[in-house]
Amino acid sequence: MMKKRTLLSMALVATMALATFTGCGGSREGASSTEPAADTTATTDDAASDDAATTGEYPGFEEGATIGVSLPWLGTQNWKEAEEMFTAQLEEAGYNPIVQAADQKVTQQQQQIESMIENGAKVIVVGPVDGSQLGSVLEQAKEAGVYVIGYDRLLENTSGVDGVVQFGSVKTGELQAQALLQGLEDLKGDAPYNIELFGGGPADPNAPNFFKGAMSVLQPKIDDGTLVVVSGQTDFTQCATVDWDNAKAQSRMDSLISGFYSDKEIDGVLSPNDGIARAIITSCENAGQDIPVVSGLDAENESVEWVWSGRQYSTVAKPTSDLVAKTIEIIDSLQAGNGMPSTDVKVDNGVIDVLVYELPPVVVTKDNAKEVFADDPSRLELLK
Repeated sequence: MMKKRTLLSMALVATMALATFTGCGGSREGASSTEPAADTTATTDDAASDDAATTGEYPGFEEGATIGVSLPWLGTQNWKEAEEMFTAQLEEAGYNPIVQAADQKVTQQQQQIESMIENGAKVIVVGPVDGSQLGSVLEQAKEAGVYVIGYDRLLENTSGVDGVVQFGSVKTGELQAQALLQGLEDLKGDAPYNIELFGGGPADPNAPNFFKGAMSVLQPKIDDGTLVVVSGQTDFTQCATVDWDNAKAQSRMDSLISGFYSDKEIDGVLSPNDGIARAIITSCENAGQDIPVVSGLDAENESVEWVWSGRQYSTVAKPTSDLVAKTIEIIDSLQAGNGMPSTDVKVDNGVIDVLVYELPPVVVTKDNAKEVFADDPSRLELLK
């Protein structure tokens, strides 16, 4: 009889152990991609339910864990800075970083993310080449229990994302347009002003939002005749610059000048970033045009110098250091088992409402450059 009781006890212990082991598998609780997405409509009343779900949905992980970072490319200063800062600061925080760039190739980025999953990454930070083309591999990450944080760009059409860190993209466009209007008023005399519009890469979900924000400011001025888009090209699809390619932007600007400005002066150009701004200015100079008022973005070193010298009117600062610091703050929270930090902003990515951590961009002109870069010694050094 004693022997039967002993055997029964052993069987019960084994059953409990198996159940415990099964519950600690790779995928996070509530994270299966086959389950319907929860209703995450933005509301300040969601905080309590979010906190209640943290323990099950966001279990912590060991110190010194592997953290993957997949960047789209290293072709502009901000992405090079991100590579350097993530590598150094993740190591400093005690993690084992794998930081890679995909050379603007979606397939290469998919393979890099798969490799990070296989190498045991607990968090993967993704600055997507194309925010709509990573759904399958991100859901693989989710199934494996990996947290996914979008960096600088929204991850679209997937439930395999926990949050996104970025600067407000619509606000960035508004600032670019406001700077363009101010520059025209300051430098080009009385209205009307002849302008042209450029957008960023259509695969980047930020690009149409930059354009949308800018047009919310510019369209009323186009409607009342203050601004004249001489080419008539005012739709994002007409103005977009594939792959954010500076050479393509310069070629389009060459065509606009030869086609529409043989007997006119161009007063201003909306540019979505600094590389394209410099291409636009170079095109105008080559055509014998006076330099128009040109906006920009990213506060790249060369454009900071151009702003200071008066060659480029403005840029918008989105400090990489702030984006990286915020991302690592979220990683630390996840590692400690505290889940995703609270935020009031959520964005529909086509499948779920994604937590978004928005940082404020800052417009930079010659008038405020020293103030903006007061705590940035490397850029402050350029203002001489």
